[in-house]
Amino acid sequence: MNETQSYISDSAERLDTFLASKIGQSRSQITQLIKKECVHVDGKIVSRSGVKLKENQVVKIDFPPAEAKPALDIDFNVEILYEDKDVLVINKPSGLTVHPAPSVKEATLVDWLKHKGIRLSTISGEERHGIVHRLDKGTSGTMIIAKNNEAHDYLSSQLQDKSMGRYYLAVINPPLKNDITEIECPIARSTHNRLKMACLEHGKYAKTIFRTLALSSDEKNQLVACKLFTGRTHQIRVHLESINRHIIGDHIYATSPKQEKSERILLHAYMIYFIHPTSKERLTFVALPDGQMVEYINKKFNMEQINEVINPNYILHGFASDS
Repeated sequence: MNETQSYISDSAERLDTFLASKIGQSRSQITQLIKKECVHVDGKIVSRSGVKLKENQVVKIDFPPAEAKPALDIDFNVEILYEDKDVLVINKPSGLTVHPAPSVKEATLVDWLKHKGIRLSTISGEERHGIVHRLDKGTSGTMIIAKNNEAHDYLSSQLQDKSMGRYYLAVINPPLKNDITEIECPIARSTHNRLKMACLEHGKYAKTIFRTLALSSDEKNQLVACKLFTGRTHQIRVHLESINRHIIGDHIYATSPKQEKSERILLHAYMIYFIHPTSKERLTFVALPDGQMVEYINKKFNMEQINEVINPNYILHGFASDS
């Protein structure tokens, strides 16, 4: 979009609300336009989205051109669990970074999406690629990608109203004492290590429930299911650290030299459910862990028991009273 449009307010209301109704975009996208000084009221640049308009004021928008960046070459595959014209559900491999950054030199999931032609436009000129929620580089599993702006807004709202749900599998040490462990503690950037997040009073509200699934044969490790009620950075890892538990293979939060080693962090986004943006049907998808995680579990646990407890219905039933 590279054009100018003007509108006349017909009543007193907030600027972002007025523009959202006029151009059919979310208020967050309107805010980005305002931050880029693309919005004028009666000829003057506006810097705040909450400005109150008066009747008959003229609002002009200078839409910036889209900033398309070329994709890096990719040498990896991503398993597609489901795809239609609105959404794409994938099983992200461990070791794949989601978003490009100055510190990331290799191709990312965004590069893979560019090769698939998923390039969502934004009215603020920035290119986005349908990422609705993130997974850490080492974490594998289910992710949902929006293939158009309408689907992106609809799915993003489900993260806020909790109609989208996510369940993870993790191998932890030492085992939890209770079958169900609920942790509510706010999360913010650690004041001691900028690579870490921590439970801090001034942080953002976060809630996770852990349910025990199986003990390892030597009873030192435990397979648990984790249900997220919020989506803070490193949330599962931080909440476990707050009760002196760690995920096997976590090299940031599990720093003890005695910590058991693994080639990857044994954290997997196992199941996701959401309401489809067009059909309004509730869909559920399950992604099996990769070979490395399965190999570790196979060595340490009774696989007959594991096959029973990772049944999606078993996990959903275990959290039923907490939904």
